[in-house]
Amino acid sequence: MAQTPQQRRANAKFAKEQDARRGKSEDQLKKRAKDAPKSPISPIWLAVLGFIVFGGLLFEVLSRLFLRD
Repeated sequence: MAQTPQQRRANAKFAKEQDARRGKSEDQLKKRAKDAPKSPISPIWLAVLGFIVFGGLLFEVLSRLFLRD
């Protein structure tokens, strides 16, 4: 039975992953798995930015509702 193009791609991907693992210890493989891409901005700065944007929006809505002149 011949391989379908989808099976061929899956086999190529598996072979590439196995080649990357070859010759490395389990510790190196575990360390590699833990390295996740990190966000370029810290969670603290995201909170500050969210407070500024959404806090300003909240104050604007409240001032328009209660301070109608």
